[in-house]
Amino acid sequence: MRNFIKSIAILSTVSLLTTDVKAGDEARWGSAGATQLVVNSWARSSGWGRANVAGVQGVEGFYLNPAGLAKTPQTELVFARTAWLRGTDININTFAFSQAVGKDGSDVIGMSLMSWDLGNIPITTVQQPDGNLGTYRPSFLNLGFGYAKKFTNSISGGVVARLVQEQIPDIRMSGVVFDAGVQYATSSNPDSKVKKNDLKLGIAIRNIGPDMTPVGDGLTRKATIQDAPFESSMNSRAAGVQMPSLIHIGGAYDINLDKYKDATYDNRLTVAANFNYNAYSPNFTSAGLEYAYKEIFMLRAGLDYHEGAFNYETSFDAHTGIHIGASVEIPFAGKNKVGTTNGSTVAIDYSYRHTNPFQGTHTFGMRINLDNK
Repeated sequence: MRNFIKSIAILSTVSLLTTDVKAGDEARWGSAGATQLVVNSWARSSGWGRANVAGVQGVEGFYLNPAGLAKTPQTELVFARTAWLRGTDININTFAFSQAVGKDGSDVIGMSLMSWDLGNIPITTVQQPDGNLGTYRPSFLNLGFGYAKKFTNSISGGVVARLVQEQIPDIRMSGVVFDAGVQYATSSNPDSKVKKNDLKLGIAIRNIGPDMTPVGDGLTRKATIQDAPFESSMNSRAAGVQMPSLIHIGGAYDINLDKYKDATYDNRLTVAANFNYNAYSPNFTSAGLEYAYKEIFMLRAGLDYHEGAFNYETSFDAHTGIHIGASVEIPFAGKNKVGTTNGSTVAIDYSYRHTNPFQGTHTFGMRINLDNK
């Protein structure tokens, strides 16, 4: 517990040093760039909103809490496809893997890639506002590299460095941000033989980095110099945009629904909550539930709320209703090195996020977890 408190103190200090003291000021809402970084494109964790900061495991820690990477048993590969705000024809493709390394597997490295497909957009100019000049395709991309470590059975921590790029044919922006997080798990009843690490706490700071500044030929303008017989090209200076930095603080609790107290978690219900402190948008409070049967079949639901969230005129987010999701995770029929059944699984994940307007956001995911220990 002492080590966890020390980790929380360090992260809190870093967040205060790297986040403007006016963070959360209503006058700054909507002024950040690279907002792709606050979009959850994973099927499992998005099924209960931002609630599971304390208990997220594996590669989905790239979004909520890098400490979750440390919970990778051996190797995990995940792919997700998101139909973003259905009706806009925007799709997000996300891929990530994580790998335990070292003799005891307590160190984990990983990589994540998110790419947006925004479709074709007509080219218009001041002279031809109606277009008929062809189309272009914007490119939004971020590439993350993560490292996490399980210090003890109760404490894990992780960091992520992420390269960010946004580009149209004649203007581009590039930047780098850093995430860091810790998770702590303990037993609410130390004498129980079953309820181990059922109480979880987590904190993460995300998207800390320098401003991004647009560059490219699109900022060039032609100008005529007085008394000169030619035109000259001049570059316009573009203001930089700040990264959408934020802090997650969350908790979760596993409830055993089985008839006998010392039975295994055949029926688990997890209650989770998270406070989301945003520097450039309203603060969110998230709550969610996940029911699991033998960790094979899972159902989840969650809600992200900020003041005015249910009013179309005042909501800051198109996702204005409940989030729901489900997973089916099937064990492999294989043996490990000592001849017992291994922990490898293959899973299908799905989530739906209600929106106003549009027709919801749908995410499908597939994960392969290889564990031959």
